[in-house]
Amino acid sequence: MTSVEHVAAGFGVAPATPAWRPKLMGASGVRPRAKLGDGSDPFLQSALSAASLRFRETLRPEPLFVDPYASCFVSTDNEVDMKKQTHHYCLATKYIDDKLLHTINRIDGLKQVVLLTDGMDTRPYRLNWPSSTLMFDISPDEFYKIAAEKLEGVGAKISRSCLFYHIPLALSNLQHVLHTKGFNGSRPSIWVIQGLPLMNLASFEDMLFVVSSMAMNGSLFLGELPGWLAETGIGRNFDSGKWMDKLFMSNGFRVDIINYNEVARNLGKQLTSEEYRKILFVAEQLRFSDAQMETWRREFQRVEEEGDEDGFEEL
Repeated sequence: MTSVEHVAAGFGVAPATPAWRPKLMGASGVRPRAKLGDGSDPFLQSALSAASLRFRETLRPEPLFVDPYASCFVSTDNEVDMKKQTHHYCLATKYIDDKLLHTINRIDGLKQVVLLTDGMDTRPYRLNWPSSTLMFDISPDEFYKIAAEKLEGVGAKISRSCLFYHIPLALSNLQHVLHTKGFNGSRPSIWVIQGLPLMNLASFEDMLFVVSSMAMNGSLFLGELPGWLAETGIGRNFDSGKWMDKLFMSNGFRVDIINYNEVARNLGKQLTSEEYRKILFVAEQLRFSDAQMETWRREFQRVEEEGDEDGFEEL
């Protein structure tokens, strides 16, 4: 048993039987590796832009949140953003942070969080996680390695009472890897998506399949999706709300679209007038996970076998 496995055992983590899942990226989804500052990769630039927004929000007189590590990814010679308006991304980040922590603090025992990110998400370091939290970051490996080196350089650390694993997005067996790292589909989990590079609608559908297969009944899936997902191959009169309902319900989730303006009003903030094409959502898993179904299958088989033995003894 490795040192990591010893620690995992202390959390009560028991690997479960992995389930099959489709490949997240086909041949058309392969991207060249990018380096920090390489403008050729739009996903890397998007991750850096998000980090810049978090940095600027942190410097505001009354920030929605504080990200003490965002500065290690960006140039820090920017002036403090004195605008009264709040960027949609920062509002969504605040909403996700609050919903995530509120939900996870209501879970007894082992707490499982899966972050689907751009590789530069600092939530594992900056949020006040309760003890016995098991965190997984699924993101592009090349971006994560850049971020990890930068974060180590500024002294960012995961709480000793928590466990953290990075899992490369490009792996074709995400479910299996999550299981081997200790994810338990028979326990509650929270899945968050913000910034995850998505090549097309099919790549999100594949990820949604993974979440649906692994998330226990009652678990939450929340975050932001790019608006263009709802516009793929759709006409002008398309209802994105109905599209979200159909897509999520077909994978066992009841979904609610969160209105950015309502969140802003609740926080006493005013949003910027610039266009922001993202969808903020919260979804609840209504189905049973593959792990739950396997447990009940075994229990049903055991009861059947015991019934057959009792019948044989009566004869």
